[in-house]
Amino acid sequence: MSADFSDLMPRIASAIVMVAIGAGSLWMGGDVFALVLIISAGLMGWEMSRMHCVNPLVPMVFGLLLAAVTLCFMFLSLPWVIGSGVIAAGAALVGHQRRPLAVLLVGVVIVLACSAFQEMRSGSNGFAITLWVILVVVATDIGGYFAGKMIGGPKILPRISPKKTWSGTLGGWVLAAIVGYLFHVYGVGPLLLVVYSILLSMASQAADMVESSIKRRAEVKDSSNLIPGHGGLLDRFDGWLGAGFLAAFVLLLGAG
Repeated sequence: MSADFSDLMPRIASAIVMVAIGAGSLWMGGDVFALVLIISAGLMGWEMSRMHCVNPLVPMVFGLLLAAVTLCFMFLSLPWVIGSGVIAAGAALVGHQRRPLAVLLVGVVIVLACSAFQEMRSGSNGFAITLWVILVVVATDIGGYFAGKMIGGPKILPRISPKKTWSGTLGGWVLAAIVGYLFHVYGVGPLLLVVYSILLSMASQAADMVESSIKRRAEVKDSSNLIPGHGGLLDRFDGWLGAGFLAAFVLLLGAG
């Protein structure tokens, strides 16, 4: 049976728009890049909330709160972070009838991941390092998509994500490792970038699996329909959340 690429064109068209916005803001850095991250955090919070709440007002409020927490985490002092975080946590736990703890935990991951990307971009050699992380996740997705389509084979976790195969998983690792090697060749970092790239690829894939499990439990196909061919921001950027959360963990340990 031939591989099915019927969804490829909408994915490419949407990807072009996302690349234009993402690449432009990444190149400019500073407040522009931070603003894109803050808006993205709010939209992803809205998507997570709407999957677990029947009241349409609550997701809007939670999304705005999550954007506010992300802004505070990036630019303001600890009391602001704690105050906004407590309010957002209360909205997650009180405002959601289904799985409020999951909403809260995903909200924490969103805030930390977006803040980590802003921190990476503002640091020394920030453009190259942030671009490396982003391209590792993109390579993981592309390698997994094409290897899974063309090779197929056994499913990795069929009950959680029926389309994910071992061949796609390995294909993502291989292409991510190639990205790491190329960045090493061009002087961004040591040869260990290859290993780091595979670890980031694993974190990206793990986040994708978690998001698939969340959607399956919420009985929805996509987190939203904001991006044609891709679903919602959580559907498209779940891998970056995983990689960003791993980066945030390293930064919080003081090893950034």
